[in-house]
Amino acid sequence: MRISITLAFLCFCTLLSAQSTQDTLKQSEIEGVVITARKPTVESKVDRTVFNVENSSILAGNTTWDVLRMTPLVSIDNNDVVKSEGENVTVYINDRKSVFTGKELKEYLKSIPADNLMKIEVITNPSSRYETSGQVINIVLKKREDEGVKGSISMTNTQNRKNNQYSGLNLNYHKGKFTQTITGSYNDYSSFQSDTTESLLYLNNESRRTESNALYHSRMPSFSSTSEWELNDKNNIGIIGEFFQNNSSSEGNSTGEILRNGLPYNQYSVEQQENSNYRVLSSNIFYKYYDKQKNKIFDVNAGVNYNTHESDRNFLRYQTLLPFMEFQQVMSHTQMRNYYLKLDYSQLLDSAGSTFEAGMKLDFNNNHVPTDYYGFTSQILKNRFRYRDNLNSVYANYSSKFFDYLDVRIGLRYEYMTLKLHQETDNIQREDSYGILMPNVLLKYTFTPNFNLSTSYNYSIWRPWYSEFNPFELPSGDGNYTKGNMDLEPNPNHRFTLKAGIYKKYFLSLNYGFTNQDYWDDYIQDGDRLISYPANFPGRSERYSANFNTNQTFFQNKLNVNLNLGLNYIDNSDFNARNGIEAKDYLTNFGGSVNFSYTNLFGKNINLSGWGGLYKQNNGNTQGNTFNFYHNFSVTKIFEKAGLEASLRFNNIFMKPVFDQTTYSQVGTFHTISRSDWYGASFTLVKRFGNQKVKENSKVNAEKNEGGGK
Repeated sequence: MRISITLAFLCFCTLLSAQSTQDTLKQSEIEGVVITARKPTVESKVDRTVFNVENSSILAGNTTWDVLRMTPLVSIDNNDVVKSEGENVTVYINDRKSVFTGKELKEYLKSIPADNLMKIEVITNPSSRYETSGQVINIVLKKREDEGVKGSISMTNTQNRKNNQYSGLNLNYHKGKFTQTITGSYNDYSSFQSDTTESLLYLNNESRRTESNALYHSRMPSFSSTSEWELNDKNNIGIIGEFFQNNSSSEGNSTGEILRNGLPYNQYSVEQQENSNYRVLSSNIFYKYYDKQKNKIFDVNAGVNYNTHESDRNFLRYQTLLPFMEFQQVMSHTQMRNYYLKLDYSQLLDSAGSTFEAGMKLDFNNNHVPTDYYGFTSQILKNRFRYRDNLNSVYANYSSKFFDYLDVRIGLRYEYMTLKLHQETDNIQREDSYGILMPNVLLKYTFTPNFNLSTSYNYSIWRPWYSEFNPFELPSGDGNYTKGNMDLEPNPNHRFTLKAGIYKKYFLSLNYGFTNQDYWDDYIQDGDRLISYPANFPGRSERYSANFNTNQTFFQNKLNVNLNLGLNYIDNSDFNARNGIEAKDYLTNFGGSVNFSYTNLFGKNINLSGWGGLYKQNNGNTQGNTFNFYHNFSVTKIFEKAGLEASLRFNNIFMKPVFDQTTYSQVGTFHTISRSDWYGASFTLVKRFGNQKVKENSKVNAEKNEGGGK
């Protein structure tokens, strides 16, 4: 393995050396040089890090989900939880909050070809404009500007444990003041995962060991349409429609052994089969007024999102030491309805660049979760859980510059939440409402053109997801059980940052955040049954982090390298003491990532790209035990005359991901090792047609200039 890595590294260095020599020879032969300005791959601003990927070979053969993994400051764990600098994030697409979270977000982003990407913004200090409990990731897609029809067709074949196929279509038509964009994709995807869990429960001095394997198969078609009319030079209207479906099936098995006081107590095995269909239909109507002379922008967005999730799961459980067999079937049909109206206004106040921004949003959710639970040895249970909420918010931001050196942004957001919960099986109801003010402030002082310093404070709140409230107890594939908790409360967070920029190439940020309450996984031991559920935990948890980022170019700007290093320190001493959790009080983690792209190798339209990331991930009362090294690299050949691109990509071929983590609770500790098949190779062909010029989607002026990106 080491020999392979060394040979790969030597080959890469040889190629770069040869390319550098060839570039030098070419440069000596030409008398004049035309320099074309191009944005760096990574821009680090005071409030965000921008990953400009529009012209990068990193896009070759990847989906948007793959590129998100490579984005500086971003980490994704084995449960598909996306974080930035170790903080929770809210994902936006073209400045619209995504309706997807967790695994649904992953599957949706996998349906968007990376070829559609313009940039990914990691907004570490979001203004009051954003609905978020932490940081924001804004995925910005391309927008065509040239006349006529243009687009691309892509096909990818990936080989890991199973063979997977992906195809995508992008069409754009622009004529006069009308633009129509259509995208579609189909993903036939299989994956495998194995888990080993060793549990130590304090009651009865009990230890458990479970081993499980599962094979998943998904068929995911998606379609989106955007129609936009330019009424005149100041007014635009449009409509967006989206459809996404994940038709999946899985089969798995698990075995478990229970010991009490070191003696065998019980053994069991579980076979599981599931068929599931997840659909999303969404529509957004928008109107935009933009006065370029006075720099006034007024945005109106109204939309409807409808999600439905039908699932049929079957479990067959055997016990040996205590002979017993049970068949269980769980059928559910979740329906989620969301309606919203959002208004945003911004205006430039003076020639010094002072900007005022304000807006409001009305947001309604009505979710219904009917579940039928059948078992041969138990009565039929019918659960009907209903979740309704109304979140209304208003915000205002003011930003200005003083003395030509000091940039100031002050924001305030107010949110008022009402929610109604009803679990019909046990006739449990809950109605609640609360309002909260969330201030934020950002200051930046420019000492010299090559050195600036900024600081910020953000107060935010993290709310539970609707399904985490559902208290109905259900079996899981590893032989244990899960349920929700209707008593969950939101968790407030405080965050302070200090950031230095040196020579516009080196950036160092220091962060401190704390919360006095959180909700993590907890457990109940009920005889042989082990039940996990989310619960509120009181206690102070403090997080400190330092992050360093630099972006460098070499060989006449052909080689672009971005390096990001992070150090995180967590103080859970008060939290562990108040909750009686026997976990480490202090955690220190180091992580980092590097990505590179090399353009036009040997002048033959060959692009190279690669990425590597080293992470040990912690999440709440779950702590990582080992580091994972993720990596990939690709080679892309461009055939300009034919409008073709061919890419070969290798993914985690030197080291396969293994997730080793321990969860601590009042009832015991749970050590889990998970292995997935996120490795292998893929081949992609892309055919382009029409004029491929693009322009960036328009953004609110306050957000464009915010953060010292000048």
